[in-house]
Amino acid sequence: MEPIRTGLVLEGGAMRGLFTCGVLDCFLENGINFDGAIGVSAGAAFGCNFKSKQVGRALRYNLKYMGDKRYCSLRSLWKTGDLFNADFCYRRLPDELDPFDYETYRKNPMEFYAVATDVMTGLPVYKKLVSCDSEDLQFMRASASMPLVSKPVNINGLKLLDGGISDSVPLKHFENLGYNRNVVVLTQPKDYVKKQSRAIHFISPLLGKYPNLVLAMQKRPDVYNNQTSRVFTAARAGRILVICPDEPLGISRIEKNHAELERVYTEGKKIALRRLNEVRAFLNPSCKV
Repeated sequence: MEPIRTGLVLEGGAMRGLFTCGVLDCFLENGINFDGAIGVSAGAAFGCNFKSKQVGRALRYNLKYMGDKRYCSLRSLWKTGDLFNADFCYRRLPDELDPFDYETYRKNPMEFYAVATDVMTGLPVYKKLVSCDSEDLQFMRASASMPLVSKPVNINGLKLLDGGISDSVPLKHFENLGYNRNVVVLTQPKDYVKKQSRAIHFISPLLGKYPNLVLAMQKRPDVYNNQTSRVFTAARAGRILVICPDEPLGISRIEKNHAELERVYTEGKKIALRRLNEVRAFLNPSCKV
């Protein structure tokens, strides 16, 4: 019989990612562990705190700094080419202002992966983030770098942007790595259907030097809807377990209102707590809950 390898698949969604933070903090507080996790965009940038076992960290620094022009602002976009300031978010914040626990991250045996998109091919690139060293952090930054409001991140000859463009819900990739009992955390409700943004007509000319990236963005609604359809089909078959909001979260991608940030986080915690016994039974089918 094939040994069970438990996995955690984390969708992105900018500040919708605080829903995921609530879910993960509930898991940490209740001793729910996994053999591996994979995050996309905010799922990577916030999800790494699950491996470092820092309950509440992602909510805490977003409450403190989302209104800070050094963190996320049009001024940063104008001065640096990045809406989320790279130096502030990926150096000052984890190293000085709200220290990331690199030691715990590295000692935790759970593997952690992130997904970015190659702007030249429009295809996903996957990387295991072993130590959260400078290259790992740059890849995490790439995974969360939204097109037009971020510069492509150059890593080992590749130009990378938001992983959600090419693989928003990387369940298939994780299954291919051998993770055969997966919990998938989505930041949209079960009945959500992605539609093509009207902005694509304006975006395409601006990204004209990356035609494969533009094509991936044009195809993204169909790809995403097919992915989520397969996810819920697998969930109905009992092959995976899905945690998602009951209703649309209704939060801006760059929300700064503290009450809204806390509301979305609390919603994630509430839903995870409600399904805690189900999660335990799914991850440990031989154990009685």
